[in-house]
Amino acid sequence: MRTTIIAGNWKLNKTITEGLDLAKALHQELQQSPETKNIEVIIAPPYTAINKIAEFLKDSQVKVSSQNMFWEESGAFTGEISAVMLKDAGAKYAIIGHSERRQFFNETDATVNKKIKAALKHGLTPIFCIGETLAEREGDQVETVITTQITGGLVDITQEEITKIVVAYEPVWAIGTGKTATPEQAEEVHLMIRQMLSKKFGDATDKISILYGGSVKAANTKELLSKPNIDGALVGGASLKAEDFIGIIKNAI
Repeated sequence: MRTTIIAGNWKLNKTITEGLDLAKALHQELQQSPETKNIEVIIAPPYTAINKIAEFLKDSQVKVSSQNMFWEESGAFTGEISAVMLKDAGAKYAIIGHSERRQFFNETDATVNKKIKAALKHGLTPIFCIGETLAEREGDQVETVITTQITGGLVDITQEEITKIVVAYEPVWAIGTGKTATPEQAEEVHLMIRQMLSKKFGDATDKISILYGGSVKAANTKELLSKPNIDGALVGGASLKAEDFIGIIKNAI
């Protein structure tokens, strides 16, 4: 059975104090909402806040993720953070290959693959992001783009390892734009992704949670997650306010 996951990517937002306040509000609200206990809730604060927030949430339903990571364990890599450091700080997950990393910071399928392997080696669960741009969708290239990203990102990943990876489909044209893929559009690509993974990894694919990301909000969560191949959501802006994020979590039940 696949796990329902609601993950909040805070991006370049929240000081340590602000992040801790939000984490406390989420924790308290979820404690009062036992109906959400079977949902895996994840938040991805900035690096600076991970340790403080993870310490507060250590006995909570809410888990902590990084927004990125580097593939080496240590060395002369100024400004980078390793999986070892993130795990030590309290992170359980690592978002890898987000479209903003690909667009602004030259992330490639090859570097995504290195990061996924490093995360797995050190016990972090990768949230592996894939998705097409508007030009690629309008050019009828969705299948080609997704195939390339899955193939390149999962080089030499084993059948056992794939069950420890979360996949997030994020159409780039829907991130931060207010536009959302219709539930039917999202399901079509989620099914395509599951079929690609099944071809590569067989029955292990049945255990993989595939999340949708792209202007997710409480109002569209229930309809999106009603589709058979959509197992949760990777949320951006709507994860920055406790009330909004809680609304999404409750609508994922």
